[in-house]
Amino acid sequence: MKLAHLADLHLGFRQFDRQTSKGANQREVDVAEVFKRAVDDILEQKPELIVVAGDLFHSVRPTNAAILYCFRHLQRLRTGLPNTPIVVIAGEHDTPRSTETGSILRLYEALGVEIAVEAARRIVLPKLDCAVLAVPQQALARADRPALRPEPGGGGPTLNVLVTHGVYGGLGEERGTIEYGGAELSRELLAPEKWDYIALGHYHTAQSVATNAWYSGSLEYLPPNPWGQLQDEAEQKKSKRSGKGYLLVELPGARVTFRPIAPVRRHIDLPPIRGAGLNAKELDAQIAERLGSAKIDDQIVRLLVWDVDRAVARDLDHAAIRGYKARALNFQLDLRRPEAQRNITAAGPGTKRQTLNETVRDFLGRRPLDAELNRETFVTLGVEYLEAAGRSDAETGAGGSA
Repeated sequence: MKLAHLADLHLGFRQFDRQTSKGANQREVDVAEVFKRAVDDILEQKPELIVVAGDLFHSVRPTNAAILYCFRHLQRLRTGLPNTPIVVIAGEHDTPRSTETGSILRLYEALGVEIAVEAARRIVLPKLDCAVLAVPQQALARADRPALRPEPGGGGPTLNVLVTHGVYGGLGEERGTIEYGGAELSRELLAPEKWDYIALGHYHTAQSVATNAWYSGSLEYLPPNPWGQLQDEAEQKKSKRSGKGYLLVELPGARVTFRPIAPVRRHIDLPPIRGAGLNAKELDAQIAERLGSAKIDDQIVRLLVWDVDRAVARDLDHAAIRGYKARALNFQLDLRRPEAQRNITAAGPGTKRQTLNETVRDFLGRRPLDAELNRETFVTLGVEYLEAAGRSDAETGAGGSA
């Protein structure tokens, strides 16, 4: 049996301010397009079972456009592969916070899609001699969560597949590539030896946690850290998996093939610059050199610059930087302060203490950010909020003493 494993589609995801000629958010359109391309490839590969391991949508209440778009392409799968069951579970993005709030995923039951939102479901597929235990995030996060095991006893289906969504053993913590809010998974909980295949969702890079237990990854580079996802992929080059895609799995035996899906645009992480000892003009020249040798037009670009003094950052050619930003879909110039400026602590006589504003500015200046956040704006807003809070406290104190 051939199984197609997808996860973390995040349809409806929006990022940056760029819009298409029709007024749609450009990144939302990018995310939708790679899903279409995945569906095109699945129709060619003709799997006998399709599973989506959570986060079909980016939010519990997606836009009408995202809902209809998903309906249309699931219908393509149902029409093109009428004998292929589709199983979809809810991830944390799909899961309503209140049990009284309905899930939009149930709409797709009208197409014959098997949906699991609140409780775990065991779905028996006699024609495939297979059973799927579909465990959504909400069921996994409960204190009395179900045992993740195949149906005990003989006489059942030959093949057993587990589909669930959660965080496995600190995976992604080093680079901040794992999303917050996922239910905890462990090898003991999953027990890969009990299953023919385990389809996981939540981690956005294709990754195995056992020979028959895999994250398929997302179809696009998404928060919390797309740049970390590029680094994750670079470490996996020996496995010949690069870029985004989904998994095709041959059962029994769990022979996994990564099916790459061509991106709409690239994420370009330019070689970093060491700014120590450079003045503003010298740093401007190095930035221009990096950008001049890269095809950044309409792409998503980051340039990390280490050890940039505040005065140098202030004196950079900001008109040129705005020009780079106008060319790219998004250009993030990530300036990091020198270590000495970041780690000024209480010291002896003659050492100037940092003000609270300076401490906050330095902290925010080195904090890892999602790609959609502009660091300058992020730091400025943080300092402004701090100053506003200080003014409010001062006004309250003045009023109380009057």
